[in-house]
Amino acid sequence: MKQFSGIDDCTDAEYWVAVEKTSAEWRELPVDDETLSLLISLSRKHPDWPIRAAAIRYLAESFGERDSAVEAIIAATHDQTDWVSFTAIQLCGELRTKEALRDLIRISGWPSNFMRHGYARKPVGCGAAFTKRALISILGSRDPEELRRLEDEHFAELRAKADTVRPARRHEDVVEIPAGPFLAGAPAQAVGPFNMDDSDNPPRSVDLPAFLIDRTVVTNRRYQEFLDEIGDSTAFDHPDQPEGQEHHRPAHRHDARFNGPDLPVVGIDWYDAWAFANWAGGMLPSEDQWEKAARGCDGRVYPWGNAWEPERANFVERAFDTRVSDLAELEQLLVTITEADFPAMPVFPADSFPQGAGPYGLLHMAGNVWEMTRTNFFSRKDMDPFFRGRRPVEFMNRQDAFYVLRGGTWTSPPVCLTTYYRGKDLLTDRHNEIGFRCVYPAE
Repeated sequence: MKQFSGIDDCTDAEYWVAVEKTSAEWRELPVDDETLSLLISLSRKHPDWPIRAAAIRYLAESFGERDSAVEAIIAATHDQTDWVSFTAIQLCGELRTKEALRDLIRISGWPSNFMRHGYARKPVGCGAAFTKRALISILGSRDPEELRRLEDEHFAELRAKADTVRPARRHEDVVEIPAGPFLAGAPAQAVGPFNMDDSDNPPRSVDLPAFLIDRTVVTNRRYQEFLDEIGDSTAFDHPDQPEGQEHHRPAHRHDARFNGPDLPVVGIDWYDAWAFANWAGGMLPSEDQWEKAARGCDGRVYPWGNAWEPERANFVERAFDTRVSDLAELEQLLVTITEADFPAMPVFPADSFPQGAGPYGLLHMAGNVWEMTRTNFFSRKDMDPFFRGRRPVEFMNRQDAFYVLRGGTWTSPPVCLTTYYRGKDLLTDRHNEIGFRCVYPAE
């Protein structure tokens, strides 16, 4: 069969005549494996989208019961040209192709959600409408409760398989944070003497499912267990892990002020923390998870309550044994730090200061070290970096490269130790002021 190829110098009418002629020729071919293979190839690789769309239609018409044809139709739901993907989406609905559910849900979301009364969505146009109709057709219901039951039934085996391959949690000193809403965000207030801005975290109610979280930040002892086990393996690394850096080693591992086994591990970057959390069977907390764990449900200002009590936290005045009243004094103090000359005991053991525990019993949620989250500072979504092979100087002005820090550190004034203050850092930086803890699925 002579295969169609687009002709740039033909008229519009000639182009569409050629498309129709090619499609008609397919009807003369035997319905056999060779034709099936040809149509699958055309649906995936032909440069002209009308041919790809026609191939998808003919696959559904003549080979709709064949697994390879169904796979090709599902793959076409993600074609970069709209009317190819729309064609494939409609065909999935007409054929009631349950195998397409996962792909269609990625496009439009869970039917049991968008069929709820008053559910707010952001449909873009034709694609969202076609996908919604296809999902309802495949599942055979418009009732949100019935749709949820059908979704759970369909994905039960997939979820069970995911549970069997999910790494087991490698830590027992965890606390369960119960499901439900909590009051997040900063109260409206005047900018204080340290000129710290809380306006990026307005008051709001956030509803979270239950989760587990480390009672303390990750210590050097725990982090060394990770290093000892993985060796030179990259099995737990983030896909965007930078090339060529010393693999996961803390920058301050030879500094006695920071390398004690019970001290928080510091001098690692966001990628290192991500790899550890992956190895430990968890992940870095979202900033909402962190905030709920720190303050509970009553909107408290500090983990222990609403009043500042300096004996409950390790902060700048404790670390330097001097009073700091405003930003100018803080900066003047911090610039005196040199590599060899700063507090002899800047950080405390991770399980110290029980008097500063939060409502769920977590320690050092205010002060000692900042804590990393998986949340992007600007978008408030999970971090999704794509900087592999590039130097930090090439992306340090990109919003995608900054994650949210929470809790304040040993160089922070009290205003940074509130349960709602948002800090940020570049994901490749390694500071002696920053550590982390992990979250895990609720049992």
